[in-house]
Amino acid sequence: MLKACLKHLDEKYYCPYCKQQLTCCNAPPFHVGDGLGWGSEYLYICLNDECPLFVSGWQHVEEKFGHRASYRHMMLPGEKNGTPMMVASPDAFKGCEVDPESIRLQSQRYAREKAALQELDTCVAAKNPAPVLTLVLDEAAGKEGRNRACELLVELNDLTCLDPIRNHHFNDASIEQAANMAIARLLKANFKKECPYCSEIIKAQAKVCRHCGKEL
Repeated sequence: MLKACLKHLDEKYYCPYCKQQLTCCNAPPFHVGDGLGWGSEYLYICLNDECPLFVSGWQHVEEKFGHRASYRHMMLPGEKNGTPMMVASPDAFKGCEVDPESIRLQSQRYAREKAALQELDTCVAAKNPAPVLTLVLDEAAGKEGRNRACELLVELNDLTCLDPIRNHHFNDASIEQAANMAIARLLKANFKKECPYCSEIIKAQAKVCRHCGKEL
């Protein structure tokens, strides 16, 4: 769906009633007419409150159906012809506008995640920590891929991975725990530890931190 929406992001659609450009909005989960979906995550809707269709629609709906509602012109992405869509409130779909730039950023993030997942099988042999860090630090990435990336931290045996992880705020406590456990194993394998005062990496047997001078 994201790819399909990106295909139409640069297209412009206009309301035939007021000639104003339609706004890309998130589609409701169900179609009010048949209870099924719209076939698209996004709809292009005229949100102009002075549109003749919207203005005259209130009286038309009240006279024909006996309840308060109006119409806004709506188009599905990629279609040439739109249709009037009934709305129960002047505020309907306002606040549901989609920012095209945010969709592009979503697509770019997903592409990075996909590429990182594909590189996990070869990252240890290539001594390439980039795909592992990409997944561990991406809060929107799939949990399975992030857990696997945490496991590979030890096999990579690259202490440069510690700073980005230690400076990251994890929203998922289980991923944070997996990362911390991997770091503990990585440090142990290299006979290292973190100074409890300045967080710098020092020798496991050190009695005084060579960075901050604190006794341990």
